Amino acid sequence: MKTKLRSMICVICLLFSLPLALSSCRANEAVGIISASINENGELILVYSDGTEQNVGHVVGKDGVDGKDGIDGKNGVDGKDGVDGKDGVDGKDGVDGKDGVDGKDGVDGKDGIDGKDGALVIEGNGNTIPVAIAKGLRSAVSIVCGFRSGSQSTATQDYASAGSGVIYQMDKAAGDAFIITNYHVVYSTNSSTESGISNDIRVYLYGSEMEEKAIPATYVGGSLYYDIAVLRVEDSAILAASHACAVEVADSDQVSVGDNAIAIGNAQGLGISSTSGVVSVDSEHITMTGADGKTEVSFRVMRMDAAINSGNSGGGLYSDEGRLIGIVNAKRIDDSVENIGYAIPSRVAVSIAENILDYCYGTDTERVQRALLGITVSTSDSMAVYDSSTGLITLEETVSVYDVNAGSLADGVLQAGDVLVRATVGGHTTEITRQYHIIDMMLDVRVGDVVTLHILRGGEEQTVSITITEDCLTAY
Repeated sequence: MKTKLRSMICVICLLFSLPLALSSCRANEAVGIISASINENGELILVYSDGTEQNVGHVVGKDGVDGKDGIDGKNGVDGKDGVDGKDGVDGKDGVDGKDGVDGKDGVDGKDGIDGKDGALVIEGNGNTIPVAIAKGLRSAVSIVCGFRSGSQSTATQDYASAGSGVIYQMDKAAGDAFIITNYHVVYSTNSSTESGISNDIRVYLYGSEMEEKAIPATYVGGSLYYDIAVLRVEDSAILAASHACAVEVADSDQVSVGDNAIAIGNAQGLGISSTSGVVSVDSEHITMTGADGKTEVSFRVMRMDAAINSGNSGGGLYSDEGRLIGIVNAKRIDDSVENIGYAIPSRVAVSIAENILDYCYGTDTERVQRALLGITVSTSDSMAVYDSSTGLITLEETVSVYDVNAGSLADGVLQAGDVLVRATVGGHTTEITRQYHIIDMMLDVRVGDVVTLHILRGGEEQTVSITITEDCLTAY
């Protein structure tokens, strides 16, 4: 564009200035120019009234004659866009032609200092939040649960509730899927069913939220205490023919305060929509009354300021890469509160879902089975740690054994005051720098697993091992 624009300006200047200059030179001869044209070689040919012609020479450098990029027809002063960067020579977009400080377009895709446009770049699309949302929408579902109130024999009234869910696993060809949602989405205290779980569950894909596109789902299992449930969809032609996909899960333990947080769900039961904000607190506990209206439960959650409304429950909280970082489950309602919403971290939600699939799917069990070591842990020290390489702040805690239950698996193995340093199960090692690391890890162990703990006792590091048995499982 620069080369063509500069040539056009040169032509205009010559056509207006040459007649004036030449007329003054030939004024006594009464000979004038009757035509001016540029031939195929870029030369200006003048034809005079006496029949003579004059070849003025090259006035427009054809690309390839004297206007070649890289030879002598340089863009700018000497052909360089910017300081020294010739397009395609040494100022290569994507090699060393950096936008910002170190962000190379095309190499690490960073615009700005090192900053990825969002985090996900698809075919050069720099606006990545909509791309992340689109990715989340493909795994999002609306959930409608039908209930009958009263006892099973005297049910008198039909009613329904709406919520959200996330496709966790999917066999597209078969039209099968497992869906994660909240326990309180599929449970009602007034339900006529013995368990309180709806026996009329329908899910709807984004863009197909109409009655004829309802997909029947069945309850696999869940937990009042963790507010997570898993649903099963089988042999759905609608699912098989859709653009839906299973969610990509991120490790919520790696989420930092200030990270983007995108909530996608069936707000107000009006269909799937999206809101966004940031992670306000990466991990905290909230205590509230459970779905049964009477049991006090405590959830580990992350807090975010994305707008959350009734119907968002069970929906996904996504990163700016469109990866699942949590399952939305609650919000704080108070006249003095603005935008305090909560989500169960993906680390917990997925561990519960896997537990349900292992212990409940294809069995008569519908409750989470958690292994207990028989210890109470406490935080004996806590501090914020700044990482200069990432520019982020994380919290690090010193986690200690506060008490050991008599007769438990840990009895005689661990002692009060032991500092838990790291734990290894099935070849996977977790550094215990937050109290929840050891607590969440127990959701993943199964009967027969060996838990190896590295501890500090009296200032010396020791290694102890505990084998998980059937006796230590507790239903939640």
